[in-house]
Amino acid sequence: MEHAGMAAAAVRYLRSAEACPGREPVEALPPPVLRCVGDDERAPVPAAEFRRVLGNFATGVVVVTAPGTAGRAPAGFACQSFSSLSLDPPLVAFMVGRTSTTWPRIARAGVFCVNVLSVEQGPLCRAFAVSGADKFAGVPFDAAPASGSPRLAGALAWIDCTIHAVHTGGDHLIVVGRVDALGTTGTPTAPLLFHRGRFL
Repeated sequence: MEHAGMAAAAVRYLRSAEACPGREPVEALPPPVLRCVGDDERAPVPAAEFRRVLGNFATGVVVVTAPGTAGRAPAGFACQSFSSLSLDPPLVAFMVGRTSTTWPRIARAGVFCVNVLSVEQGPLCRAFAVSGADKFAGVPFDAAPASGSPRLAGALAWIDCTIHAVHTGGDHLIVVGRVDALGTTGTPTAPLLFHRGRFL
């Protein structure tokens, strides 16, 4: 069964459990205990080795965009840590570094659009990975229907979201978005993938 089918089956099961008074209710797990790593605690693995090993996991590549606020240009950055999260309600998530200069602009907008890049859009991804540049110069886009965030031309799919929650995750933030609209362009091409430090 595909992931969407399994998720739908789980939702149906939970709803049926709530509807049957004789069935034992499903309880949520307790929240995890969180703590900061002390200055005197050594990282369990070297950062370079962590990056090398995790680089064997191929990921898709997206550009997360948000509309401009207070007269400023739109915001956007390249991201490889994007995932679907929940079917009901429809949620997605992406991770962004705490030092990102683009994230505060997306946070202020309160909305964002995820643009799933095609295999031909490697140069576009590199442009959005540069800090401080005018990333939208010469880039054709229109406004996503719900948020008004830039929807990049040539992307395979787009997911238009409202920021639902933000969680801490070490040196990154975990941003959860509630999906308000989404679609595909029907472009018959492969997605852009990132593996071992290079595009596939």
